[in-house]
Amino acid sequence: MSADNLVLFDAADFKLRLAQHDNQLDVFRSTLEHARLTLDQCFLDGRDIEQLVHARAMVVDQIISHAWIHFGLENHSNCLSLIAVGGYGRAELHPHSDIDLLVLMEHEPNTPLQEHIGQFLTFLWDIGLEVGHSVRTLAQCLTEATNDLSIITNLMESRTVIGSHALHKTLSEQLGPQYMWPSEAFFLSKREEQRARHDKYNDTEYNLEPNVKSSPGGLRDIQTILWIAQRRYGMRSLASLEAPGFLTTNEYQLLVRSQAFLWRVRYALHMLAGRAEDRLLLDYQHKVAELFGFHGDDAKQAIEHFMQQYYRTVMSVAELSDFINQFFEENILRPTSTALPLLLNERFRVRDGFLEHVDTDVFRNNPSAILEVFVLLAKHPEIKGARSETIRLLRDHRHLIDDEFRLDPRNTALFIELFCCQEGVHMNLRRMNRYGILGRYLPEFGRVIGQMQHDLYHIYTVDAHSLNLIKHLRKLRHADFAEKFSLASAIMSRLPKPELIYIAGLYHDIGKGRGGDHSELGAQDAEAFAVRHQLPTWDRRLIVWLVRNHLIMSETAQRKDITDPEVIYNFAQQVGEQIRLDYLYVLTVADLNATNPKLWNSWRAQLLRQLYSETRRALRRGLENPLERDEQIETRQASALSLLIAENIPETAVKQLWATLDDDYFLRHSVGDITWHSAALVQHGNSHEPLVLVRETSQRGFDGGSQVFVYAPNRSDLFAATAATLDQLNLSILEARIMTSSAQVTIESYIVLEADGERIGDNPERIQAIRQGLRNALHNPDKFPEIIQRRVPRRLKHFAFSPQVNISNDAQRPYTVVEVVAPDRPGLLARIARVFLEFNLSLVSAKIITQGERIEDVFFLTDNQGHPLSDPELCTKLQEALLAQLATSIS
Repeated sequence: MSADNLVLFDAADFKLRLAQHDNQLDVFRSTLEHARLTLDQCFLDGRDIEQLVHARAMVVDQIISHAWIHFGLENHSNCLSLIAVGGYGRAELHPHSDIDLLVLMEHEPNTPLQEHIGQFLTFLWDIGLEVGHSVRTLAQCLTEATNDLSIITNLMESRTVIGSHALHKTLSEQLGPQYMWPSEAFFLSKREEQRARHDKYNDTEYNLEPNVKSSPGGLRDIQTILWIAQRRYGMRSLASLEAPGFLTTNEYQLLVRSQAFLWRVRYALHMLAGRAEDRLLLDYQHKVAELFGFHGDDAKQAIEHFMQQYYRTVMSVAELSDFINQFFEENILRPTSTALPLLLNERFRVRDGFLEHVDTDVFRNNPSAILEVFVLLAKHPEIKGARSETIRLLRDHRHLIDDEFRLDPRNTALFIELFCCQEGVHMNLRRMNRYGILGRYLPEFGRVIGQMQHDLYHIYTVDAHSLNLIKHLRKLRHADFAEKFSLASAIMSRLPKPELIYIAGLYHDIGKGRGGDHSELGAQDAEAFAVRHQLPTWDRRLIVWLVRNHLIMSETAQRKDITDPEVIYNFAQQVGEQIRLDYLYVLTVADLNATNPKLWNSWRAQLLRQLYSETRRALRRGLENPLERDEQIETRQASALSLLIAENIPETAVKQLWATLDDDYFLRHSVGDITWHSAALVQHGNSHEPLVLVRETSQRGFDGGSQVFVYAPNRSDLFAATAATLDQLNLSILEARIMTSSAQVTIESYIVLEADGERIGDNPERIQAIRQGLRNALHNPDKFPEIIQRRVPRRLKHFAFSPQVNISNDAQRPYTVVEVVAPDRPGLLARIARVFLEFNLSLVSAKIITQGERIEDVFFLTDNQGHPLSDPELCTKLQEALLAQLATSIS
């Protein structure tokens, strides 16, 4: 047995060593280890992967056969057969693949034979083989196969390793579709099994850590094609699929190349992990990229290049899988359909609910029909899709999409018509992408297909994210989404031209991966698209503006103090008019939800709603008449006072309390917060005992996370103590507002979520634990908890970039702004708070932003006299101390 003339197993030498050594276990182990090391070196040398996986199976055959003989089981070869099933049955083994075995018996074994079989199987484990086994009679196998899809599938691809070939032949014959699992039932069950498996991986090929075997477009999809083809047509290999009426040579070669690439990835994972590992975890992506020779300016770029090839490969498999499954459906479920086709036009008709071409030369004679397919599918949502031969024709003629095609007014009109359809916009854009049409028609989109950003914030490739964004926009029109996204849904329903936001969504990230500002690059591409498609000037300007500014709303809401009238006024000036605000708000909501489902929470929702409402108010008032600070303070105080009086809170006590608070308090808190705080503080009286309140998120009208309110005698270490305690309580701080009253007390208000991103909710026990923990810390701030040393989550360990700290003074307000960008780690905010304490600085407010694996926090500070920092040397030392502390958290 050899792999490119490298000896893996020498039967004569093996027998000689068995005869010469007392410990035969070691001989078996060393033989397996020699084969593994030899094959691994062959892999590193770039040898053919198909040969390697088959060679390992053949070596294992030899080892197992000798073990079978060693335990005397060959003496029962007339009634006993050792059968390889599953992947081993296909003679495909990666370094740590399971060895799936069936010990097949004609009848129930006697006790001595049972013992020998047990000893044999134990021995296989002892020599280091990961064995999955079953011991069954012929009758038991047939019963199990009749009732279990997995078992019939495993047995279908079985082969005899040693023992009775006749017994295995009898089993194979009785497993035939004429006895059980006819091809129709088998196909339907396998299709449902595949759908369930795809759902487990969010029905996308583009997972951050895909499973090479089981994710959509992975090896299991290729195997599913073969299983169905075998059941229906008796085809047992990929080579057999290259046949008239089945796969063309190009399709077959694409499938073979894709399988070989995925096999190489899987082999590398097993080899690197030292165990059966099919998940392309972040832990391995850099190592596999390096093994495969991918390079870049840094490790991140090499990973992105490798992963782009991976995603494009699995997308090709998914495309072929769709096409072949459609072929199976037509030929297995409706092989002799007599349904009359319904003619749509001279080019296309509908047969059995699927779109079908009338003439095989339809695309050659009329290339515009390539785009017409998707417009027809969108206009007729009752059509379930295209027939397999039409899909094949599309794929075979997509080369006709060239510059002349893209400039043809008939084609540009068809493409815009798709965006204007009432139904099927996202589905048919996705079909276009799946069939390789979209990236050819829009070359700028083709460049981002399969492009992954190696971070935890963006969990989809650029193309998948962009199409996902359009999917979320379309969902906003449906009643079942109106409750969760009430404002966005209401705005979406009144947009005058919804097709414009779909186009902006398609282009918003199209500039990524080219270097430079992707928003600006995308705006240039969107401009060219609008000109080429002859869009009206107003439409063109809106699309380009949305692409260029698609980030400003989320950045303003999350990074700036949107309670400040100046911030609202500046943002309103950027937006300029209500119609742009409407489009931008809806686009921002969809963008966040399509980037990463975990990003969307009640806090972000509330920030965006608040920014939208305040900006709309500013636009209605007129940008020439900005709301003055004094006017806003008076309005909020009047509203809060009326609510407090209605709750029988004495007006005199309220005004006495408010006299101790500065204007910033009323600017940075809503009417609801002011009312809640004031009622609690009046009832608390003049006590200097710390007061801690947690606002239950079930309260009507509060929808932005859970609010923790702290009132305590003024001390410089209160923020550090509170941050460390909240971290110890496993809470994540999203926003902090801190101020000192003239009565020498500190008021702190925090928006928090549980560490898993959920709100605290109406949980009395949890609320009491938080209040008690904070009270204890505030009674003795000098003894607040040390920095928590929790384990860094696995995924975060792979993102250890250098922290950045920028310090500047706010031009409009008397604060120093400290911006921190660093890898996210447990206890990080408490570490930063410790530095502020050491420098005797007062925190006025903070925005805590977590973007996947990184934090982008903004702190507004003063010195202990309430002034911004003016000493450059002090700022330099502060920056150095923060960087040192952040670097410590990474190590």
